[in-house]
Amino acid sequence: MEIVVKVAQFLLSLSLLIVIHELGHFIFAKIFKCRVEKFYLFFDAGFSLFKTKRGETEYGIGWIPLGGYVKISGMIDESMDKEQMKQPPQPWEFRSKKAYQRLLIMVGGVLMNFLAAIIIYIGISYAWGKEYLPTENVKYGITVNETGREIGFHNGDKILSVEHEPVADFFEILTTIMLEKAESVQVERNGQVVDVMINEEDIAKIMKTRGVFGLRYPYELKVVDFAAESPAQKAGLKVGDEIVAIDGERFEYYDQFADYIKSKSAQEVLVTVLREGKELNMTVPLTNEGMLGVSSDNTISKYFEFAHLKYSFFEAIPAGIKRGWKTSGDYLKQFKLIFNRTTKGYESLGGFITIGSIFPGMWNWKVFWDMTAFLSIILGIMNILPIPALDGGHVMFVLYEIITGRKPSDKFLEYAQYVGLVLLLFLVLYANINDVVRLFR
Repeated sequence: MEIVVKVAQFLLSLSLLIVIHELGHFIFAKIFKCRVEKFYLFFDAGFSLFKTKRGETEYGIGWIPLGGYVKISGMIDESMDKEQMKQPPQPWEFRSKKAYQRLLIMVGGVLMNFLAAIIIYIGISYAWGKEYLPTENVKYGITVNETGREIGFHNGDKILSVEHEPVADFFEILTTIMLEKAESVQVERNGQVVDVMINEEDIAKIMKTRGVFGLRYPYELKVVDFAAESPAQKAGLKVGDEIVAIDGERFEYYDQFADYIKSKSAQEVLVTVLREGKELNMTVPLTNEGMLGVSSDNTISKYFEFAHLKYSFFEAIPAGIKRGWKTSGDYLKQFKLIFNRTTKGYESLGGFITIGSIFPGMWNWKVFWDMTAFLSIILGIMNILPIPALDGGHVMFVLYEIITGRKPSDKFLEYAQYVGLVLLLFLVLYANINDVVRLFR
């Protein structure tokens, strides 16, 4: 059921963004009196799932969920309609329009994506405000994984600043380290301020794992449910039991408990539980992953004080614009990391599985709109890249015409479109192969 919810959210978000993007091209084409032959959600190679004609335009839904398109008369696009281009130019065709008009038609989709993201962010700010965890409220410090230890962080470190600049939101620390190429992080360790030095190799490790460190919180484990084939349940534990010790070891923080049972993977441990005021001992064989097979009701908000900002409607407007601008800037900075040989950001590229996984397993409208706004910015930036077959490729050729006064030939544009389509296919395959490889790691 969780996968169904994720896929449903992904498809709904993707469909909305494709329609919004193509609507941008459609609106400008109509403004400049271009004939729009087709307006499609998804691609309809061979056949369509649905279609209807209104006026001169056929509206439909294709069966290949890799995007969408508007087919504008007299334009070399995804349809690769060569026959039309052999005919003399007509007044209603794209190729007959002035350069600045063609430019606006091509950037219309990108403009709509950015506008949609800002409007969504404004709506989120007004409806839900902004909730975040102030870094100063992370009173127990952090817990780190193996990658975090390699970089130089320790369990219990309290992060003070990145490059001596405080980061207000704890969950933005890793992003700040990566995007700003930080060289140092200041932490409080055993009452002293320590510099954790960061290099490009460390940034590459952070990009690969992301979960370098998390929140440390007090140990408390009251059983509320069991996993299928739970070894703890088979050993006699019940819902409501509180696990107070393992092999006689009592823990101050949850990460200490997690590290201990992981070190005892596939071994038997003595579990001490508190049941109805009495302590009972039970021998439990851990799984190969070092798991007891129990779940608890621990939530982050139980241990930390979150900050919540509320906005009036008029306050939400600048807040939404600011967030849209920052998100766009942050995403652009990631391109430097993607093409950096040291950070090897290209290894982190993901396809449909990666995109779909960012949605939660339970339907949450706030998260849905948050992710939709973010994906809208990604779609806008990706489409404006100067690659033939993308909007940015068409923009590049129109700008060349405006600057030089010479229009590229239709034959050149046709070949460029082929090259662009092959390049895009390669990128899509590469990203999705990355997804598959990560599934088996």
